[in-house]
Amino acid sequence: MVLYNTWKSQKLDDSDLTAELTAIEGNEKEIFDRFRCDLEFGTGGLRGLIGAGTNRMNIYTVGKATQGLANCLIKQNETGKELSVAIAYDSRNKGELFTRRSASILAANGIKVYVYSELAPTPALSFAVRYYGCDAGICVTASHNPAVYNGYKVYGSDGCQIGPAMADVILDEIGKTDIFNDVKLTDYDKAVADGKIVLIGDEVFDAFLKEVKKESLLSDDVRTGDKLKIVYTPLNGAGRRSVTTVLATESCYDVTVVKEQEMPDGNFPTCPYPNPENPEALNLALALCEKTDADIMIATDPDCDRCRVAAKAEVGYKALSGNETGILLLDYICKRKLELGTMPKSPVAVTTIVSTVMADGVANEYGIEMRRVLTGFKYIGEQIGLLEKDGETDRYLFGFEESCGYLSGPYVRDKDGVNASLLICEMALYYKRKGITLIEAFDALCKKHGYYKEALLNYSFEGAEGAVKMKSIIEGLRAQPPKSIAGSKVIDVKDYHKAGLREGEYNDETGLPDSNVLEFNTENGCKVIVRPSGTEPKMKAYLSAVGKSADEAESIIERIKKDEVLKF
Repeated sequence: MVLYNTWKSQKLDDSDLTAELTAIEGNEKEIFDRFRCDLEFGTGGLRGLIGAGTNRMNIYTVGKATQGLANCLIKQNETGKELSVAIAYDSRNKGELFTRRSASILAANGIKVYVYSELAPTPALSFAVRYYGCDAGICVTASHNPAVYNGYKVYGSDGCQIGPAMADVILDEIGKTDIFNDVKLTDYDKAVADGKIVLIGDEVFDAFLKEVKKESLLSDDVRTGDKLKIVYTPLNGAGRRSVTTVLATESCYDVTVVKEQEMPDGNFPTCPYPNPENPEALNLALALCEKTDADIMIATDPDCDRCRVAAKAEVGYKALSGNETGILLLDYICKRKLELGTMPKSPVAVTTIVSTVMADGVANEYGIEMRRVLTGFKYIGEQIGLLEKDGETDRYLFGFEESCGYLSGPYVRDKDGVNASLLICEMALYYKRKGITLIEAFDALCKKHGYYKEALLNYSFEGAEGAVKMKSIIEGLRAQPPKSIAGSKVIDVKDYHKAGLREGEYNDETGLPDSNVLEFNTENGCKVIVRPSGTEPKMKAYLSAVGKSADEAESIIERIKKDEVLKF
């Protein structure tokens, strides 16, 4: 109640916050929820409900985080050089407001700021950080969360999202900062006029799209013939301009955009949960596919770093999973580079420990080194950075994660829905020329490498009690691993956490940064990976099975779901 009264006594710069504080006066439950804690800052930055209070996304919690970032950069600036930060935002409500606030705070701290003049995809932020040689980046987005959320991702100078080490330093600075008294602020428009804040224009946007186009593997023989009919939905997010611009450079595409979801709208009126992995978010696009007799549908999430595809099937359209699309793209890129004579020596592909095992079979077929990293595309970006450090960037072929994140070039260090849209469309056109659909192409790969099936289970654990419960679950599994899963003996247990190490520190037993993750492998080739989410109050369980047919693999997955080990 003390914090509530402190906030209510302030002359707040956002009138919506004042109105909200007045509306909840006397409502102890609402006041408690908004002020029970500070919105947690982790490796994913900030993410939470928009509103008034320390446990909400607003200009003051964003401002406190930005001041913490500024303090961190200034203290680490041993050479005294001019510091700089790039900022982007997507279609989320309050996104532009949070961006202006962050830029004003950084400028007040003597840090030069480059701000996209209009909403931009998350990968374009990663690109801008590297383009300008910035010390950090901020992307104001809640990715695919519902409309009531917004978020704040922090990027390092390499264009990757920050890891645990830097997050801890920023968090320490945030903890020392009073939300009202310690945050420096200057006038945004004046800072623009003075050159302290520079608006990012079309030259950077065009440079980003030019790098995306360089990843194309089209050839004239594939371009010639009937056009590929595409339905595209940006889900009211930031992808419309980038994706349609890239596809418009090729006359072999006929693109129809879902009108109801074309323009940016942070309320997401036709898809309350704007996640392309959510079937309901695709309903309008799939209906338009039926109407236009499209070959494929592509959907990008609000910040356009993820991409989902659906393709014409025997009956209607089938949406492919992130794993299925990742496998198709990996095989397509390898096949095409061999056909075009552009395959690099000692090529490297990267995926995560929770992505499909089928990737190993495809990599082996083409003689590709497959590296597996922790969950989070920053770890894939880190691998690109390691190759770059050794002067071997050209070895990087492709990276993907099961949650519909893909990247085929080193020009950014985050997943890129624009790049994915380009490659998926040309891959579909390539197979159309051969008289087959993406569904048939994937089935052919299954016949060659095995029928794999994956599933993701989410268990919600809200609040402080939930955090305690999640810790208890993971520690219980660590102390007493299951002897069998779905009737098959557990033959290998991998613990990605080593006692004495902090999250993110190098673990010499796994060769990866330390992480609170457990993996159980069974005699019949199944796998279960359990980990607490890094951005949400959830426990995640990743299931993998392989069978002699798709039905057999699906049957095994269903048995795993019912196993006692997953009854949390």
